[in-house]
Amino acid sequence: MASIKIQQNNATGLKKSRSRKNINYFTDVHGLPSIEKLVTSVEETPQPIITKITGKIPEWINGKFLRNGPGKFEFGNNKFNHWFDGMALLHQFKISNGQVTYKSRFLRSDCYQTNKELNRIAVSEFGTVMMPDPCKNFFQRFLSRFELPKPTDNANVNFMTYKGDYYVSTETNLMHRVDPETLETTKKVDWSKFIAVNGATAHPHTDPDGTSYNMGNSYSVKGATYNIIRVPPTKETADETLEGVTVMCTIPSLDKANPSYYHSFGMTENYIVFIEQPIKMDLLKIVTGKLRTKSIGDGFFWDPKLKTVFHLIHKDTGKVSAIKYMAEPLSTFHQINAYEEDGFLILDMCASDDGQAISNYNIQNLRKSGEALDEVYNTLCRSFPRRFVLPLNVSNDTPYNQNLNNQVYTTATAVRTDKNKVFCTHEDLHGDDLHHYGGLEFPQINYNKYNTKPYRFFYGCGFRHLVGDTLIKMDLNGKQMKVWEQPGLYPSEPIFVPSPNATDEDDGVVLSVVITPNKDKSTFLLVLDAKTFEELGRAAVPVNIPYGFHGTFSNDA
Repeated sequence: MASIKIQQNNATGLKKSRSRKNINYFTDVHGLPSIEKLVTSVEETPQPIITKITGKIPEWINGKFLRNGPGKFEFGNNKFNHWFDGMALLHQFKISNGQVTYKSRFLRSDCYQTNKELNRIAVSEFGTVMMPDPCKNFFQRFLSRFELPKPTDNANVNFMTYKGDYYVSTETNLMHRVDPETLETTKKVDWSKFIAVNGATAHPHTDPDGTSYNMGNSYSVKGATYNIIRVPPTKETADETLEGVTVMCTIPSLDKANPSYYHSFGMTENYIVFIEQPIKMDLLKIVTGKLRTKSIGDGFFWDPKLKTVFHLIHKDTGKVSAIKYMAEPLSTFHQINAYEEDGFLILDMCASDDGQAISNYNIQNLRKSGEALDEVYNTLCRSFPRRFVLPLNVSNDTPYNQNLNNQVYTTATAVRTDKNKVFCTHEDLHGDDLHHYGGLEFPQINYNKYNTKPYRFFYGCGFRHLVGDTLIKMDLNGKQMKVWEQPGLYPSEPIFVPSPNATDEDDGVVLSVVITPNKDKSTFLLVLDAKTFEELGRAAVPVNIPYGFHGTFSNDA
């Protein structure tokens, strides 16, 4: 049976002692079980499958739980090198009247269709260089190395909505509109046909009125820039996609030839928060990768000599704050929440002190076992929830060299060190007990009601393995945590769904797809009571599902 543990710290609020570095905060782990089957190719199941219900699925849940992630890791004799490269497999758990059906379908991207037709990897991905065309002669293959790499449309990272339509995306300029009912691919959409960007994140933010914001890079002979993107909330015609999208702000990279990599960004009621971190992209290496037979991932590197910079952009004016908020080097993939309070901007995120984790997720590492697998995990720097508090009202009269944060609820500091620089330190949003669970990633909140607002709870996965192996509920009031775990099972990103007429922040359920590499156990949709974190029910699926990335819940009510 699954167990739930409640951890409580001595802290009575968010105030706590200063954070210690997380890099050397662990003892080595030994005897990790193999998870090779979690990253093994599967067949799609486009027709609904009836699941076996254990416990009780609340009858008020009425909608579709949509998930995205890699599902095919080879074509012919060619194998992908990196977890991020697998072909996008879209999943749907349809929940109605206490019953659940499951279906899946491969995204009909151009790269999937081409790879399948040629039975080889014909399109380069993040960690894999395309195989040369055997039908070309030596000279033709040699010349093809001088061609610029084409962006993949393998949108295997996330589901999101723009103007009421569902899209799947990776981090290139190409995404796909998808029918959430059938999971069929209905239209390929190119950001660069509407605005001058070379890509966009798979983690947009949405205001209550439906206006969406995203970020995308632009590359030119003048160097790299970061762009803040605004997508209007509605469309004028049924077939419309990104019409009306605008670049509301452009920020030059501090290093024009080596811009920072970013996976997401923060948003408050009035500000976009862009985190320029020391994970860098060597554009020359990326552009010449095909010539050197190196992947895009080969152009990524971590520069611990650089500080982290927080850029604040006002959403109404598009103006970038002259104040640059600096911090020690960190890497972050996912923000938890951000909001404004009493002249401060509070930014919560999952972060670590090292930015080399991407390279650890090569397929060969995920398929290791025994001591080799232990060694991979023990070299990882874990990610933990942190809070930064940025003072918004920095003026000529603001004093230097003293902590500007007068908020009693936090030990995070902000010190003005120069005319337009404020150096910040963070506060841990957890107690020592979280270290036992390997940190936390894939954070989620009650987004529709509490995004950009003060909040109390967030949910995520604990990582005592290379993938999540526990579900965690964090309570910022006292830094308490509740944990769902069951040996041999690997839960994915938890999604909060509020109950009808909910009044409390955690009044609802948490959904997670739980994967297992064990033949005697089945994959299932797990439904937890968000308040108690106790299991309400599960819906077992009689087919294998690989471990995926992100998803969303589409309410049919």
